[in-house]
Amino acid sequence: MTDKKTITYSKYIAVSVIIILVFRFILLGAIPLLDKTESRYAEIARLMYETKEWVVLQIDYGVPFWAKPPLSTWLSAISFSVFGVNEISARLPFYLLNVTILIMLGYWIKRLKISFLLPAFILLTMPEFLIHTGVVSTDVALTFSVTLLMLSFWKAIQTEDHTIWDYLFFIAVGLGLLSKGPIILVLTGPPILIWLLLQKIKIKDLYSRLPWIKGIILTCLISIPWYILAEKKSPGFLNYFIVGEHFNRFLKPEWNGDLYGSGHSQPLGMIWVFLLLFTFPWFQIVLIKLWKNRTSILKDNWVSFLVLWLFWIPFFFTMSKNILHTYILPVTIPIALLMVHWWPQYKNKKTALILSSFFPAAAIIIFIGLNFNKDWYKQQLNSDKYLIQNHINKPTEGSTPIYYWHNVSYSGEFYSKGHAKEITATSELETLMNSDNKFYFIILKKRIKEIPKTFKNQLVLLDSNRTTSVFLYKKSH
Repeated sequence: MTDKKTITYSKYIAVSVIIILVFRFILLGAIPLLDKTESRYAEIARLMYETKEWVVLQIDYGVPFWAKPPLSTWLSAISFSVFGVNEISARLPFYLLNVTILIMLGYWIKRLKISFLLPAFILLTMPEFLIHTGVVSTDVALTFSVTLLMLSFWKAIQTEDHTIWDYLFFIAVGLGLLSKGPIILVLTGPPILIWLLLQKIKIKDLYSRLPWIKGIILTCLISIPWYILAEKKSPGFLNYFIVGEHFNRFLKPEWNGDLYGSGHSQPLGMIWVFLLLFTFPWFQIVLIKLWKNRTSILKDNWVSFLVLWLFWIPFFFTMSKNILHTYILPVTIPIALLMVHWWPQYKNKKTALILSSFFPAAAIIIFIGLNFNKDWYKQQLNSDKYLIQNHINKPTEGSTPIYYWHNVSYSGEFYSKGHAKEITATSELETLMNSDNKFYFIILKKRIKEIPKTFKNQLVLLDSNRTTSVFLYKKSH
């Protein structure tokens, strides 16, 4: 009976993983790039691809973007060069990164004689991981780096023999520095150090098990050249990125030094709410298991390692108000590995499989349902793709100009291929009316009242979505 149940569960897991991965791949092109975060990073990558400026990231032509290192942007820009500029190629690298994590974890658990796809199922049924399997985001590259770093450290510390894992540890540090900066050391260093102290591993043993000199050189070769070149080509970058993004953002709730938006202020401790919501139901199951096994956690080296990895990251962000739910993404990995560790003895497998299937099943059903009313669905999305692509034919140099009233949305910049321009004063409108016979005018609905009547009367409404309208201005003769 147990064997039959095991086979049934394995089949369910395998079929579910395939369906979810196919569904998530379809979403790469079925949903436009959304404002503002995802379309912003896609536009930065498009600018890199177009201008061939591979060192200094740009948020607009000639305007440097100092907030993040380049790894995620490089991935999308390289994808653009292979597959063309579109949302699928912008997102594809991040889909593949998460799939690589799934394969890595499947390989990791092969000795346990359970389904290769079990960690994939657990991760893909967590809302946070599923959402980010194909979202243009620096957090995906960071999570990949954290995962590689922690797993390679574990492998390296288990034996005195030098293997490829020793060097993968230092490669992961280098990739982390290029994906989101020194935060990679903050998120991984303390749990590793605490675990070493708990296990009473001596410094000389730690030194002998990792090739520190060669490894640090390898890390530096991977990451440091870009930091030097970026500061040289764009002076001020290091101060803004290291001090502003790594200290002021987290320590100053009302930090107003952000050059690219405002901080995401949340109540203290909100990271734990995000963790409970976006990893349901697996984090809740892990908490219950940890409580039941609380007296033996520290006796199991592997469990204690995963527990420190899991809890350090939310603990670190507990006292920060400037946080996003995306910060919990690296935590999904130890949750999955803890569940895999306990899975053979776990008695409520069926309940866990059913509960965890709710989110991906609901996402698939909602997506199918929305596609029965595509026009309404497209209007609800926070993207200007359809306003531009349905009414403005392939914007090129010399074609009908496109103007936004005040801020150009990042999706507007991406889908207009950088041809959308910003105007902020009525005097500029008057100049346009006198100089251009025809142009497109895109504006947030809530700001239409700011437009003079004489200009508004000459606008022809072409289309609207939930927040924005696109008009055609044609000079009357």
